[in-house]
Amino acid sequence: MNYLKSTLAGALALGTLSLPAAAAEDTIKIGVLHSLSGTMAISETTLKDTMLMLIDEQNAKGGVLGKQLEAVVVDPASDWPLFAEKARELLTVQDVDVMFGCWTSVSRKSVLPVIEELNGLLFYPVQYEGEESSKNVFYTGAAPNQQAIPATDYFLEELGVEKFALLGTDYVYPRTTNNILESYLKGKGIAEDDIFVNYTPFGHSDWSKIVADVVALGADGKKVGVISTINGDANIGFYKELAAAGISADDIPVVAFSVGEEELSGLDTANLVGHLAAWNYFQSAESEMNDEFVAAWKAKMGDERVTNDPMEAHFIGFNMWVNAVEAAGTTEVDAVSAAMIGQEYPNLTGGTSVMLPNHHLAKPVLIGEIQDDGQFDIISQTTEVPGDAWTDFLPESAVLKSDWKDLGCGMYNTETESCVQIKSNY
Repeated sequence: MNYLKSTLAGALALGTLSLPAAAAEDTIKIGVLHSLSGTMAISETTLKDTMLMLIDEQNAKGGVLGKQLEAVVVDPASDWPLFAEKARELLTVQDVDVMFGCWTSVSRKSVLPVIEELNGLLFYPVQYEGEESSKNVFYTGAAPNQQAIPATDYFLEELGVEKFALLGTDYVYPRTTNNILESYLKGKGIAEDDIFVNYTPFGHSDWSKIVADVVALGADGKKVGVISTINGDANIGFYKELAAAGISADDIPVVAFSVGEEELSGLDTANLVGHLAAWNYFQSAESEMNDEFVAAWKAKMGDERVTNDPMEAHFIGFNMWVNAVEAAGTTEVDAVSAAMIGQEYPNLTGGTSVMLPNHHLAKPVLIGEIQDDGQFDIISQTTEVPGDAWTDFLPESAVLKSDWKDLGCGMYNTETESCVQIKSNY
């Protein structure tokens, strides 16, 4: 065990963990599929570090099924086709038993046909647009009804927002989420002309015109709010432009779905105080388990390192996977997947998360207000909300349900009472 732990620590610098052949035969391999370079490294590197910490801790407890866990780390480099190549490498060359990874939906969509073809298993830890349910994926981040819809309700009901700027990075998650939100807002009586939608490329840096357009939206005196699905390091430029324009949260509040403690740690937050984020976890959550988690993280990584929501998703997913493997007595994918459904594990906010038959978690929804130290003051928290794979706010999705336990189907049409199986082709 001491040898493995020292090897694991050394592997942090190398990006992969290599064991002697005799030792490797007696390990359970875990693939870590997160970008360590490129535009998404600002968010994903922390998740790689999280997985290494969780694996190290589990090995210190004796591993799983009497075997030590071996991390196999690859770098898909924020290159979406490379995610598919690296996933195939992990499954066919490295022969991993499970993968934890991806951040953007386009990276997950890239990986999906590979893991379905090879019957791999992926734990996906980030909020996403829903409209998907694969038997080979466990979605431990938020579905729209666990983040986007509650955040929009907060704007409508608590802040009195009358006009909405939906700003996103140009890929599937923001576009699908905003389609859902446009439908939802119109159903709430918001006129089409009062909804401004804009998409920018990954890494976008010049926000002056877009911020000016958002300001102009409120020229008639109506309250404007920004719902942000901007991802990666483009957030740095966006928030800097807001500050440069002198826009405070009182003027135009922003609620972000992809900005957490890690992203804020690289920003001067003095001018961002009062803006919001919606997640299922914040570092400031008050619970004994969270205190232990944060302390362990800082002891390993340094006091300046912060925790965030996708880290908690990996924490929950990893521990559920460990328990499912122990219950199944094997790492075989189908057996573990069956054992995953119904798994319960304490979340870091003081409740208990449950894995549902649709491969989504039941989790609380939190809204946090940015503080000047880069942390969040939790101003709203729900009880556990079941994640919904298919939204109620798009007609074609409202009739669908996912149930891998009793129906064995991710797209069951409740009107025709039939299962629609669509082969992934992204």
